Amino acid sequence: MVDKIKLVLSVLLVAAGVAGFYLLADKALVLRILAVIAGVVAGAVLFRTIPVGQQAFSFFGDAVAEAKRVVWPTRKETIQTTMIVFVLVVVIAAFLAVVDAGFSQMIQFILGRGA
Repeated sequence: MVDKIKLVLSVLLVAAGVAGFYLLADKALVLRILAVIAGVVAGAVLFRTIPVGQQAFSFFGDAVAEAKRVVWPTRKETIQTTMIVFVLVVVIAAFLAVVDAGFSQMIQFILGRGA
């Protein structure tokens, strides 16, 4: 029960930070952004004290570690792959245009509106 209360309070802290952004509309933008950051940080700190929060933070940490292990493609590979995709999109679009025109002519002929 205590964990559920902490979870609700952590959500309310984040919501309070966002609400503070709008309630401080006449204040400096920096102050408004600090209100949001304070709400999110306070909510995250409280969220981390419950088991679900600990699991979530562990998951996010593992996800970041996994992303660092990924071998990202080089710039050259990225450009080549992008060009291949672009060419295939153009080819498929042309093919579909021809098929569409063919079906259109066929329907026009069946309906007696064409030559």
